[in-house]
Amino acid sequence: MDQTFVRQYAFYFDASACTGCKACQAACKDRHDLPADILWRRVYEVAGGTWKKEGSVWIPAVFAYHLSMACHHCQKPICGESCPTRAIYKRDDGIVMIETLACIGCRYCEWACPYGAIQFDPSSRVVTKCHFCYDALAFGEPPACVAACPMRALDFGDMAELGKKYAGTREVFPLPEAALTEPALIVKPHRDAARATKETAEVANWEEI
Repeated sequence: MDQTFVRQYAFYFDASACTGCKACQAACKDRHDLPADILWRRVYEVAGGTWKKEGSVWIPAVFAYHLSMACHHCQKPICGESCPTRAIYKRDDGIVMIETLACIGCRYCEWACPYGAIQFDPSSRVVTKCHFCYDALAFGEPPACVAACPMRALDFGDMAELGKKYAGTREVFPLPEAALTEPALIVKPHRDAARATKETAEVANWEEI
């Protein structure tokens, strides 16, 4: 992809194709040599529903789906707005970056991000997050997470071009309203995603993420 014509890099995620294998998560940790307690990309398992009794038989009416999420390189990054030293900035291609030398470790950005994308590294006393594998993009290579997905559930590109290529949304349970930060993200929802807004549902793997 020619970076010259990219105005806003974005991720596309097909929840209907994701099996929750976490290859994307593992690839990200491996490429960036992240500590065990830091995840720049996380795979959420959303589960809900219940059992229904029909006569003397209990019938399962449960559902589950996965969401692979990282920093969404928002078009209105409130993490940057909350940073007192302006250590978080947005590049011309839309990628949101952290200037580590300017970070004072106050963690205001971490608390402001509604996606939990920014994580504090206690060893270096600064915050870290996905930077879209900008170094790989410079050589025409995809982000590690996209390259690793065996189901091709992840894709990337210019936000406008992805919008033409894929149909989707930016609001799937449990993600917040897109208007809050305008995330550079398009999601093809799982067939059961609509049930999560009408029935009891929760993130079932908080201890992993």
